[in-house]
Amino acid sequence: CLAVVSAAKLGVVHTEGGFVEGVNKKLGLFGIGGRSVDIFKGIPFAAPPKALENPQPHPGWQGTLKAKDFKQQCLQVTLAQNDTEGSEDCLYLNIWVPQGKKEVSQNLPVMIWIYGGAFLFESGQGFNFFSDYQYDGEEIASRGNVIVVTFNYRLGPLGFLSTGDANLPGNYGLRDQHMAITWVKRNIAAFGGDPNNITIFGESAGGVSVSLQTLSPYNKGLIGRAISQSGVALVPWAIQKNPLSWAKEIAKEVGCPLDDTARMAKCLKVTDPRALTLAYKIPLLGQMYPFQYYLGLLPVVDGDFIPDDPINLFANAADIDYIAGTNDMDGYIFAKVDVPAINVDLLTVTGEDFFKLVSGLTIAKGPRGANATFDLYTASWAEDSSQEAKKKTVVDFETDVLFLMPTKMAVAQHRANAKSARTYTYLFSHPSRMPVYPSWVGADHANDLLYVFGKPFATPLIYRAQDRTVSRTMIAYWTNFARTGDPNQGHMAVPTQWEPYTQENGNYLEINKKMDGQSMKQHLRSSYLQYWTQTYQALPTVTGDRANLVPYSDDSEGTP
Repeated sequence: CLAVVSAAKLGVVHTEGGFVEGVNKKLGLFGIGGRSVDIFKGIPFAAPPKALENPQPHPGWQGTLKAKDFKQQCLQVTLAQNDTEGSEDCLYLNIWVPQGKKEVSQNLPVMIWIYGGAFLFESGQGFNFFSDYQYDGEEIASRGNVIVVTFNYRLGPLGFLSTGDANLPGNYGLRDQHMAITWVKRNIAAFGGDPNNITIFGESAGGVSVSLQTLSPYNKGLIGRAISQSGVALVPWAIQKNPLSWAKEIAKEVGCPLDDTARMAKCLKVTDPRALTLAYKIPLLGQMYPFQYYLGLLPVVDGDFIPDDPINLFANAADIDYIAGTNDMDGYIFAKVDVPAINVDLLTVTGEDFFKLVSGLTIAKGPRGANATFDLYTASWAEDSSQEAKKKTVVDFETDVLFLMPTKMAVAQHRANAKSARTYTYLFSHPSRMPVYPSWVGADHANDLLYVFGKPFATPLIYRAQDRTVSRTMIAYWTNFARTGDPNQGHMAVPTQWEPYTQENGNYLEINKKMDGQSMKQHLRSSYLQYWTQTYQALPTVTGDRANLVPYSDDSEGTP
């Protein structure tokens, strides 16, 4: 009992907006050992935002804010896309601070999480399964002895609608993220964090966001390290190159003028935000083109927050230590929509099915690009033409195009521009244990999240010992990296040495349940990287920029 009584806790904390009070949770069996974690939920980091405007500072509050419950997610469509959920007033963050027995923690590394969800869905706390939130920071914070921060940012039309000019420049969601990072920089010392040791990390659209935040001049000096999981600024779904066409579709849907962007913007800003949110939907059945082309509301090159094409901005990350990696079957999430037969053992995938997919994703290079790509990926079918082999080829192709090759290019760019910064890359290959997958599937998109957030420890009954091994490994590498910039050195022991990446060595760490000296590998899929970065790039682009299809409605011709 004495251990419980003497455990350190923060109590009321003074922030720039006023006093906040969280809850102190004892760890382990009744807090024996005296470890605990202070949890603050729902602290505002910006004022309630105005529609399609940049976020503004919060005016503050009187008295002590009880920071004990998660706030609503930002306004978004439901998964069925027939309704909305969440609130416009959504710019809040959550903090987990681990405490020892005697005195409150000081100068801890800070890890800020940016969630994924295609820039359309999700929240800082993530999905809720029986009060176990997906992005609960407790396991990372307590095991790695780091402060974890999660937050909400605006999504869909309210976060990313842009006319491509000064009338609606877009990137409101990215600016929300930046606002959260700056709030943490200014206030985290009061919670026991080191404002000079901030790591941002995220997955999918969150990994893209992490990458873009490191490239934006707005974050100069704010971020020390960054981790991008399954998403970087160079993926083909990171930047919308034709934002006006999507803005017009949404404007048409809600009855705003289409001929003049100033009038359009004025009208969109006073449109009911729920109607605006519902005006954009992703078709999940019968699409004419690969799924990627329907992700229309994305960050844009606005000449300000993102001043140039991301490929030209890597000098801005020269002093930011960086980890970027992918899952071995990241592309499965797109492939099962584009070629549904891969998901069902009894259905077959034909060469025609695959050629149609390849044609869609190589549209910028026309028939020559489609033929060359198809030949490269189907060469192995001469040896093994089984359905499993063909289905794996579909997944490998989408993984390469949408995740792996852009990540390899981003890591190479980071390394080439680095001054003091270190560069690491990984491949996560621990297969999902969800029964929804065919037996041959490895790690699908987002399968890594459970392990990074320590779910095998938080809900031990539904996981195996090997899952806890993987989770311990990922938390160790991630939090060590946040502490020192070296994933091998820090608070937690790691199973094997993770060597830095250089373009010459092509080093990457394969992360799964069996980690040893053989886990460090080199030059992942290098012949495919050479194809995409050299052979494919050298092919002439077909007339006009058809790489970014404009959206079309049911009554249009359906042509790109």
